[in-house]
Amino acid sequence: MREISSSITFEIRSGETVPMKVVRSTRLAVSGSAVWVTRSDDTEDYWLEPGHTLRLRRGERLWLSVEADSQARVAFDVPARADVRAVDWLVRLADRLGMRLRDGWRTV
Repeated sequence: MREISSSITFEIRSGETVPMKVVRSTRLAVSGSAVWVTRSDDTEDYWLEPGHTLRLRRGERLWLSVEADSQARVAFDVPARADVRAVDWLVRLADRLGMRLRDGWRTV
């Protein structure tokens, strides 16, 4: 399982499922072809079209794949350290208040 702790870009090919662990809060951006994303702490799966992004939380596990006969490029962008602390703090606060922050199809 790959660990994402810094900004990185790589390709996913047809028939490949890539397991990931998010070490630091990050943003996933998709290009080339659509990517299927399954998250460990979410009951929904995400189909991200090229140009879409998804915010990821520290500690999440992901499984990424693409449709048959295609390949996609995924880029993980880890924000500056101060930004990560602010996002993590907001997520913890929302959890304490019983709110669930959803990222879904939103492009950031």
